[in-house]
Amino acid sequence: MNILVINSSPMGEASISRQLVKKLVDEQLTKNLDAKVIERDVMTNQLPHLDASLLGAFFTPDDNRTVEQQQAVQQSDNLIDELFSADIIVFGIPMHNFGIPSALKAYIDQISRAGKTFKYTETGAEGFITGKKVYVVSSRGGDYSENSPMATLDFINPYMKTVLGFMGMTDVSFIGANGVNMGDEAKEKAVAVAEKQIEIALAA
Repeated sequence: MNILVINSSPMGEASISRQLVKKLVDEQLTKNLDAKVIERDVMTNQLPHLDASLLGAFFTPDDNRTVEQQQAVQQSDNLIDELFSADIIVFGIPMHNFGIPSALKAYIDQISRAGKTFKYTETGAEGFITGKKVYVVSSRGGDYSENSPMATLDFINPYMKTVLGFMGMTDVSFIGANGVNMGDEAKEKAVAVAEKQIEIALAA
């Protein structure tokens, strides 16, 4: 079994999303002792954002690419290969301005490629990355939980569900810690709720 972990918090060991990701992965490892974990930290090793040069490389036929274009595309291809090789994919995401960090968006732009991870058909898009179990583990400084007045401002889960599903990843469990910056008591409660969600998700 291969477990691909994609972390995107800039907070290091202080990150709640990283702590929760570690708990989830550790639980998986207790059940699958021979599992291999591949860690990709998009905050520490940031990827280039889409620009005219990178888009040009993606849409240039293989035989016509320059050396620089080949290198740019190879990096994207390597990321896509990691996804296809993974059995379990875990995203660790802190909320940044109601959505995902820009470093994670850059990663998603690298892997969302027509002809590589999806294609358009007469009936709509068809994703190629199928048969994966995906966990989206997120943390938020405020309370954006389902019954909160702020719930409609949380764009992490809707975006991730949409973009992952577009590429074929439809078996997605969402785990969230809300209110981690609202005091120690709220933080402890948020972590406890998220840890319970992890237990439920892994037992499903």
